[in-house]
Amino acid sequence: MPRRRQSHEPGHRRKFLIVIDDTPECDRAVHYAARRAARTGGALVMLSVLELAEVQSQWLGVADLMRAEATDKAEQRQEHFAARARALAGIDCERIVAEGGIGEEIIKLVEADQDIAILVLATGTGKEGPGPLVSALASGGWTGLSVPITIVPGGLSDEDIDALA
Repeated sequence: MPRRRQSHEPGHRRKFLIVIDDTPECDRAVHYAARRAARTGGALVMLSVLELAEVQSQWLGVADLMRAEATDKAEQRQEHFAARARALAGIDCERIVAEGGIGEEIIKLVEADQDIAILVLATGTGKEGPGPLVSALASGGWTGLSVPITIVPGGLSDEDIDALA
């Protein structure tokens, strides 16, 4: 059974978790979460997950290089979105890079940090569907997630998101 959230206890802050990836909808989730966190006195946690299954089959030196390159790319993407969150809402972000499966890493982080109160995702707007994260969620692959999920429509403008958040 998951532990009780502590985000409203003295000395704690409500955190919004956003997954940072290379999808276009990631920006919509960041925008909404940053605005919402600022308006509610909350904080942001950015999670980038390196899914490096192919690394296991490489020589040690090659695997280390692949892991380092993927980590560097994830950190650059996080820096970009952290700067966006600062510009949008004047807040800084906690940044985490993990390696594994996306669903497992989200659940692991939520269970480890009792201040995370909401996972924010956004839908894709392309013909290929709602995006990889929303699709994974809809397929039931994230059983055990113990926080609510806010799904932001990917087609919303900045102004629309500002009005909602």
